[in-house]
Parts: sequence; structure tokens; C-alpha cells
Amino acid sequence: MSADDLGRLTYLVLLLAAIAGYFISENRFNLGQTLRHALIWVFIFIAGLAGVGLWNDIKNDLAPRQSYIENSGQVVLPRAFDGHFYLRLKMNRQPVDFVVDTGASNIVLTKEDAQKIGIDLSALRFFGRAMTANGTTRTAPANVARVELEGITDYGVEVWVNEGEMPESLLGNAYLQLFEKIEISRDELVLTR
Repeated sequence: MSADDLGRLTYLVLLLAAIAGYFISENRFNLGQTLRHALIWVFIFIAGLAGVGLWNDIKNDLAPRQSYIENSGQVVLPRAFDGHFYLRLKMNRQPVDFVVDTGASNIVLTKEDAQKIGIDLSALRFFGRAMTANGTTRTAPANVARVELEGITDYGVEVWVNEGEMPESLLGNAYLQLFEKIEISRDELVLTR
């Protein structure tokens, strides 16, 4: 501890002692109530300090930021509170939310997302097979004319539509391999094109 830090600490202790002495002398007849109020303010102060100190740790849980693109052509995705990375692509100009799945080979759409981007489900042939956590499911290939991510556009991207139920669409390696570099660093997934 430097001399400046010691001086500041001494000043704060003396200031606190003066304030406490004033409140005790002014409220000596209601000392119990004064003590309760003082403890409430101490807890509020400690909670405020804890909130400020933990803000960097909890801010992504409270309001996770969306992906953003840096000047260097990198798309940066923050890790969500559940440990996954989420991404919103525009497919045929419609927003589709994905969970990034590096263990998946393809881009796999839910039936709802496929319909939203204009894929006719009645024209699909579900001949593919996919192994999922819920067992084997049938899939059908389709083609998406335009896929956009933060100003990066790809054309004629192959997707697979899942015949079974799944909570959200999966963004697998078929799309991730379009990037030059994929890096997971701390709580961010960085895609470089």
C-alpha cells in the first residue's frame, strides 16, 4: 500500500467516524432505530459495490449483445448465459435465429424457419437421415438463394430441413467453413472472412 493509499484510507476512516459520531450524538435516544437505518444503508452500499464489481461478469447474462462486425472483417459472437453461441442470419431477406453447432455437418432448419424463408415443405423429399440427441430424424435438402450476416452475403447456400421437432435451427460446419478462420476466445466466437 502506497503512502497516498494510506492517506486516503485514513481520511475515509476519519470521515466515517465523524459521520457516525454525529448520528450517534444526535440520535442517542433512538439509538436502536438509528442503528437499523445505518445497517440498511451499509447493505445498500455493499450491494452497489458488488453490482459495480460484478457488472462485467453479469452484463452479458442480463442483456447479451448481438453479433457485431469489427473493421477487420471479423464477426464476433458473445457466449450466451447457457454456454451456446447464437446468431441471426437473413435468409432470403428474412431473419432466422440459429444456435451455432460446430458438431453439426450442415445448416439444419426447423420446418417453421423453412416456411418463413419461402421453402415449400410439400415439395421436399425427406430422404436424408440425421442423428440427433432425440434419435434419428429425416431431413430434406433445399437451397437458399441469399444468406446475409452483418454485411457478408453468400448465394446458393444448401440447407437441410428437419422433419422432426427441434427448438431452433442449427448453424453447422457447412456455413462455418465459408469463413477463413473460426476461433473461440474466452466468451466469444470470432468468425473471420
